[in-house]
Amino acid sequence: MVRPEVALSVFFATALIGAALFWPRWGLVARVWSLRRYTERVRIEDALKHVYHCEEAGRACSLESLAGVLGVSRHVAARVFARVVERGLGRWVGEDLGLTEEGRAYAVHVVRSHRLWERYLADRTGVHPTEWHDEADAREHTMSPAEAAELSARLGHPRYDPHGDPIPGADGAAAPLAGVPLTELAVGEQGVIVHLEDEPREVYDRLVRAGLGPWMRVEVLGTGGGVVRVRAGGRERELEAMVARSVAVERLPADAARDAGVETLATLRPGESARVVRISASCRGLQRRRLLDLGVVPGTRITAVLRSASGDPVAYEIRGALIALRREQAEWILVRREASEDPMCEASEDPMREASGDVEDVADDAASARATSHATAPEGATPESGAAPASTGGE
Repeated sequence: MVRPEVALSVFFATALIGAALFWPRWGLVARVWSLRRYTERVRIEDALKHVYHCEEAGRACSLESLAGVLGVSRHVAARVFARVVERGLGRWVGEDLGLTEEGRAYAVHVVRSHRLWERYLADRTGVHPTEWHDEADAREHTMSPAEAAELSARLGHPRYDPHGDPIPGADGAAAPLAGVPLTELAVGEQGVIVHLEDEPREVYDRLVRAGLGPWMRVEVLGTGGGVVRVRAGGRERELEAMVARSVAVERLPADAARDAGVETLATLRPGESARVVRISASCRGLQRRRLLDLGVVPGTRITAVLRSASGDPVAYEIRGALIALRREQAEWILVRREASEDPMCEASEDPMREASGDVEDVADDAASARATSHATAPEGATPESGAAPASTGGE
């Protein structure tokens, strides 16, 4: 008979070995796969993409910056760019790196493929937002221009990726990227988030954990001590100034209406009811579709019924059905508490009239409407474009 302590030791040893081999991103298998896919062609395409980003941002591109992006020495980066020049895709501009017309067209294709994949992952899958970039990095090197065109058509020819970066067209044309850093807003100012920087990953992870996303309305409540305190999506958050600088916003007029009384569904206690104002713009893809399928649309009355022993999930009554939602899901649903707790009031009110009022409140604000249109497919796009349905309002 095997002694319990021996069996336990074997179990933990097996678990440790399994983690060392298969841990996502850092395990041995993940590292070997990463090195295996990092062929010369991939390095050349990554080099083209880096130079393209530098040119678009209007900053000089050096061998040092290229080496940092590729994760190699300056000598290896020089060898990679020499191959780029040999292929007629790049050129030297003094000590800086540049692209030829052919190289720029190639870089546009790689960037277009990457951002289309990110949009697909956001709108059509349940992949976590922090994984979009890495998944798209792997896919961008396998797509032909024809496949990119097909994917764009399936998505309704979106103009922006889920971080707010413009998606270049097949001809290289891209929508403008506007906005100022969130840190430039004064206390009391409001804006609409138009872009989240997704690199470095550690900073983007913090933005995701804070529940921020493009097309959300944000208000600066206070600054100081290296921290920016904001209200967005029905709750207050504190961001380090370094993290807040990675958020670009378009200012709203000083007289823009505020979301008075709007909070998240997660704040309701058992027995309390509220009406849905909208679903947060940071809720995308399958999660958003599930909430819409459950009837979570503007004007719907939701009542918190029962909290689990651990406090999460909570059971809510939605359109006569009892639905369990995790706190993360409940925080995506923005609501306004009802003045009356009389259940008969639901039958006497017109939820669609209230819904249209919320949409009009946002549409009346020109800057907010403009920001929301960034995520909307152009005329003639398919219903599968991934844009939020008009009935859910804008963030």
